[in-house]
Amino acid sequence: MKRKMIEIDQTKCDGCGLCIPNCPEGAIRIVDGKAKLVSDSLCDGLGACLGHCPQGAITVLERNAESYDERKVIKNVISQGHEALEKHLQHLREHNETENLRIAHEYLNGQKTEKPRGPHGFSGCPGSQSMSFSNHGTPQKAAAPVDNAPSSLTHWPIQLHLLSPQAPHYYRKDLLLAADCVPFALSGFHAGYLRGKVLAIACPKLDDGQEIYVEKLTELIDHAEINSLTVMTMVVPCCMGLLHLAQSALAAAKRKIPLKHIVVGLQGEVIKEDARS
Repeated sequence: MKRKMIEIDQTKCDGCGLCIPNCPEGAIRIVDGKAKLVSDSLCDGLGACLGHCPQGAITVLERNAESYDERKVIKNVISQGHEALEKHLQHLREHNETENLRIAHEYLNGQKTEKPRGPHGFSGCPGSQSMSFSNHGTPQKAAAPVDNAPSSLTHWPIQLHLLSPQAPHYYRKDLLLAADCVPFALSGFHAGYLRGKVLAIACPKLDDGQEIYVEKLTELIDHAEINSLTVMTMVVPCCMGLLHLAQSALAAAKRKIPLKHIVVGLQGEVIKEDARS
């Protein structure tokens, strides 16, 4: 069957193993000094490991693969101890995998294995953790609309799958590639970061067909001759996939242009600005 799966680029992997504790199914192992997916049936394709690889070797793609097998996964996880079991069950809850969660509990009941009663702190995907923000306990009042604050958006479409690198508005401009969540978290996005730039948006965790993203970004660099590329991501690990896509495009492109990476916190603060030219 065709479904989403992780893929590990063996040419990029240096065997550091940082992806292994971030795979709630235990589907990744170090084999001959490289991280490898040991079984298709152990990988749910949700990409909890995305962003934990410092080399950007892990991506999610759609391919023919063996069906995911929750019973096989839960057996594998139980052998790794109570903490690994708790982490896996929390991962299923955070992604609303109700059927797989039912299968897991059914198996645990049959094995008379002690089930975790709930997370002792969050142990699933960091980008899916539920939280509330407050300003020292003071409710925030809605601000009045600012009629004299114009949008800095200059073109349409902006989703990376939909845009055309041949569109004239990209020619020799500065491109801002933003993760989907960034404009919602960062209140000054238009005035502080988008103004004077052309925009593309994408989600490195949820979007399909990301190999096309690398091709389009490469074309924007070589044929639209964009002047620079700024990548804005959220602080959650899986968002780093967007930076890895940009770096792959720069490596494939014939032209060399400046790259800047900006990391935005969950409450809208700019955590880091890193020029990588």
